[in-house]
Amino acid sequence: MEKSNALNILKNAFLMERQGKNLYETARDKAEDAAVKSFFDGLAQEEQEHMSILETQFKSFMKSGKFAAGGYETDGAAQTRPDILDKRVKDKINAAGFEATAITAAIGFEEKAVKLYGDRAKTASDPEEKKLYQWLSTWERTHLKKLLALQEDLTQQIWEDNSFWPF
Repeated sequence: MEKSNALNILKNAFLMERQGKNLYETARDKAEDAAVKSFFDGLAQEEQEHMSILETQFKSFMKSGKFAAGGYETDGAAQTRPDILDKRVKDKINAAGFEATAITAAIGFEEKAVKLYGDRAKTASDPEEKKLYQWLSTWERTHLKKLLALQEDLTQQIWEDNSFWPF
């Protein structure tokens, strides 16, 4: 693979992770409920972990022209949706408020990340690069599933609260 292409992908991946982290931190800081804060904080911490791994890979690739082995042992697929969606917590998130808006924006970030990482995992020839992007894709799909589930629950909540049912 051409070195500049690999570096561009790593830089874009790092930027996406940083943007996601910043969004989650802002949502965490604006949230008033402790469980909502914890949800966003967990996502921000995972994005920080991804940034650290991408930085390590960037340095390795700059130095040797190769991706470093390992560094991504945790399994995003093993992560389950947190028990944040109980009625008490959902009541703390205004479906038309900032947290809900952050969730919608985050879904866009995560969809973009899943696509970038999935596409790169398919085309990478370096086995360590392939593993890295498969791992990141799995994590971002996990984030996406959590956010989509939360968004769906919030949508249902607002429909119920406003008797917005066509039947």
